Amino acid sequence: MGLSRKRYIEFIHRIEDTSNSRENKATIHRIAKQYKSRAISRLTTVFIIFGGGYKMPEEVFSEYEQTKKSNNDKLADGFDEFNDSVDRGKEVKCSACGGNMAFDPETQTLKCEYCGATVDFEKDKSVKEIAIEKAFDQAEKWDNTIVLRCENCGAKVVMGSDEVAKECPYCGTSQIKRVDEIAGIRPNAVYPFTITADSAEQFAKKWAKRRFYAPIKFKKNIEAKNLHGVFEPGFTFDSRTFSTYRGRIGKTKTKTVGTGKNQRVVTYTEWYNISGTYSKFFDDVTITASEANAQNTFNKIMPFDTNAISVYEKKFLAGYQANHYTKDVRVCWGEAKSVMDGKLRSLILDQYDHDVVDYLNVSTTHSDVTYKYVLYPIYRINYRYKEKNYDVAVNGTTGKVAGKTPISVWKVIGTVVLGIGIAVGLILLYLNGNS
Repeated sequence: MGLSRKRYIEFIHRIEDTSNSRENKATIHRIAKQYKSRAISRLTTVFIIFGGGYKMPEEVFSEYEQTKKSNNDKLADGFDEFNDSVDRGKEVKCSACGGNMAFDPETQTLKCEYCGATVDFEKDKSVKEIAIEKAFDQAEKWDNTIVLRCENCGAKVVMGSDEVAKECPYCGTSQIKRVDEIAGIRPNAVYPFTITADSAEQFAKKWAKRRFYAPIKFKKNIEAKNLHGVFEPGFTFDSRTFSTYRGRIGKTKTKTVGTGKNQRVVTYTEWYNISGTYSKFFDDVTITASEANAQNTFNKIMPFDTNAISVYEKKFLAGYQANHYTKDVRVCWGEAKSVMDGKLRSLILDQYDHDVVDYLNVSTTHSDVTYKYVLYPIYRINYRYKEKNYDVAVNGTTGKVAGKTPISVWKVIGTVVLGIGIAVGLILLYLNGNS
């Protein structure tokens, strides 16, 4: 596998100040291991054997020097410039060693992946609702971004304009291409990751252990290294509703009719006409904004830890992916109203003693409607089994797990055979006992 000019520059920057003595070979190898490239391995060997005497091509060296000077000007406060859309820690540089910094769920700080240095930053908890009328007119744009689309499953990912996506977080393929569209409005709230990938692995393993018919290979594949930390987009809606309704409901009853031999019990429905008004305030009706993130799976891993939510801050995304919404606020608001309508019908009917509904017409008006565009932290693992993808999601704040698992045909057959064997055994015991 070849090595890009940018990767050469990044690697050289990492080991520039590292002594080439025998005592520091382990340090250089540790740094080189992060790059997983044969070209880097060869370059590492040259540095160790020849004391750093390897000569880079002049054009690469020149670009490296320019990059180095630019970075030195920006590293005074511990991290590099960070565009709103960037979702990997390599855009946040450590002032101690120049390595990549990523958001650490345990310390809630930016932490260097190499030397362990941390940089704290302010977390603003005063998340505000936005009036629905301002959804696009005055919404702040998410600048300096591109949108990538997976050709295999159709998922969309927001990336920095200088980023390269390696694989889709949903199906695991590398068939990701840039699409010609803007990234849209910027989130105004985010739930940071509060549990680590190692903790998520343990939650997922406990969940998988209870899936008896899941293949053993699937259960073994649940490891921290296979979990992808992803921020999923979603909209929450608040609304004050006022409903008028009219309908006809009934109660099933029985009575005895006839006399003598003709006496019998009959069932009938006693009908009632109902009408009235109903008021309710809905708070944080949550709709996933990505078609790749199924609403039913999303509902199963909710709620997220409300103590963790903060005003959107780009540093929370360092080291993770942030997926693009494929359903805008208007589409999601329509889905939220459908959820509210269903809830209102249930609440209205709950006021009456009934067991059958002839019809119920409800007319609802909404006022004081507000929304939040929120990024939700989810660890995902994708498993391909017999040409079909299975996705498992872990709540990044609570560890709650949901998803689908493949079914092992052999386990099913084994269960059937065992069941037949037990049934035959019981029959033989019964026959022997009566012989």
